[in-house]
Amino acid sequence: MNLVIALLSTHSHLTADRIRANVVGYGECPTEEAFSRMFERDKSELRDLGIPLETGRVSSMDPVEGYRIRSGAYALPDIDLTPDEAAAVAVATKLWESPERIRAAQNAVLKLRAAGVEMDAGDEVAITTTTGPTGLRGSEAALGKLLSAIDDHRVIQFQHRPTPLGAYITRTVEPWGVVTARGRWYLVGHDQDRNATRVFRLSRIADVAAIGARGAVIQPDGVDLRATVDRAIGDAVTSGHATVWVADGRATALRRTGRSAGRRTIGGRGGEVFDIDVGALDWLAREVTGYGADALVLEPPSLRQEVLARLTAQAGGRS
Repeated sequence: MNLVIALLSTHSHLTADRIRANVVGYGECPTEEAFSRMFERDKSELRDLGIPLETGRVSSMDPVEGYRIRSGAYALPDIDLTPDEAAAVAVATKLWESPERIRAAQNAVLKLRAAGVEMDAGDEVAITTTTGPTGLRGSEAALGKLLSAIDDHRVIQFQHRPTPLGAYITRTVEPWGVVTARGRWYLVGHDQDRNATRVFRLSRIADVAAIGARGAVIQPDGVDLRATVDRAIGDAVTSGHATVWVADGRATALRRTGRSAGRRTIGGRGGEVFDIDVGALDWLAREVTGYGADALVLEPPSLRQEVLARLTAQAGGRS
């Protein structure tokens, strides 16, 4: 917020040095590298939020690059939506798994609320028909086949991996429904191989095929799909405790979130171990990933796997 205010208040472009010297928060960076890392992360976050960050020369006589936000481009124009249109936008924000689309949708809702538009979609949406939207980032085919099988009450078989980098396992399931929760999609049903109710993340499902006769699947009375998903994913993404190693002189912001648990050398680098109590392990996964090799999750294993999956995806995107 301090950075946005500073960039909105200037008529000329501000250099990175001036921003570090004058914007509250950056002066705490102990080194130029730490400031650069924090500043790059903040710029990316502003752009993800849709804030028009402009880059240009400080002056015609000074070739140094600077930054500013034009108030005309930042200001929100008048918005006039009917109650039904506002509700449709609110519902749409719950139907995307893609992180990029989640940010865009949430940003749209924030702007609408700032303009005084009521945005109340009630509880999160459970998709139970074949008219589900696209935008599942690679899971569109799986979603269509799952919804079709659910409508026909047919048993399905598919390949599933329990972790982002794990091997695929064949599952045979009686599908009951597809539910959205915390920006992701989940299949709920009875796993015949394990003779138990199971929840599967759609992004880890492949090669879906209906193998049973129509009408063969009967959902038990009293099953709450939403509650089933919440119980299954609650431990993985909500409050918890983590232990993170941080290299010496790195990740200052991350250090401030935890308590020191002693020193440790990993991979020939000296560092410090921190115990961190977090409200959302998903947030900590994003934070640790941003520091690359300068931060390493020691516990819990689920958080280690999530960070590793994110780093692997980033490395693949740069190759």
